[in-house]
Amino acid sequence: MADQGLCSRREADDWIARGWVFVNGEPATVGQRVQADDAVHIDKMAYTVQQQQVTILLHKPVGYVSGQPEDGHQSAATLIGSHSRWHGDKSPMRFLPRQLRGLAPAGRLDIDSTGLLVLTQNGRVARHLIGAHSTVDKEYLVRVVYHAPHGEVREQVQAVFPADKLQLLRHGLELDGQALQPAQVDWQNPEQLRFVLREGKKRQIRRMCEAVGLQVVGLKRVRIGKIVLGDLPQGQWRFLREDENF
Repeated sequence: MADQGLCSRREADDWIARGWVFVNGEPATVGQRVQADDAVHIDKMAYTVQQQQVTILLHKPVGYVSGQPEDGHQSAATLIGSHSRWHGDKSPMRFLPRQLRGLAPAGRLDIDSTGLLVLTQNGRVARHLIGAHSTVDKEYLVRVVYHAPHGEVREQVQAVFPADKLQLLRHGLELDGQALQPAQVDWQNPEQLRFVLREGKKRQIRRMCEAVGLQVVGLKRVRIGKIVLGDLPQGQWRFLREDENF
């Protein structure tokens, strides 16, 4: 069920435990082997529950961690409430406190970064965004300073940054002993780069920049797949609508 994108593996186990999954007309058991010619049926109640799960898009400010609170810093999830819902949210869905239960980040955004953060109750959404075989790309705007041989360059960085180092950012770097996947990296303006990545190692962009003599002084995620940050104000959130997908 998870491999076919119907749900996450955790959801699949839960559906089986609740008696919502049948194999050849008999209730399924966790760990049961299924053959290609077996008939698997899922009770409609499973899909009803899944449809009630929410996905929230938050414009995370600097100073909040994506997941559980750590080192005295609050979780980004603490920003979500009726008071901080964006007035421009076009979803007809009402905010209910129960929507905070099981809400988890689908991908991280470090404490020093801002921008689009996805939090979801839906394991299928999380698997699509951060699963091992995910192909969803993420776009970032990254303001940089160049530590050149002759000193620090804060303005017109594009003019002095070597073309071969830009090419290394696109392909050729390693982190933690592993080669990075190719990335799209271009100048957005003389002091800001645009990164598009399909992987998300810890502090990846900052570490990539350090490897070529750049220091990140501002990092903002502006897109995940087909969902853009747009006009969503910092510290506010909105629901992912039914007509939207990543």
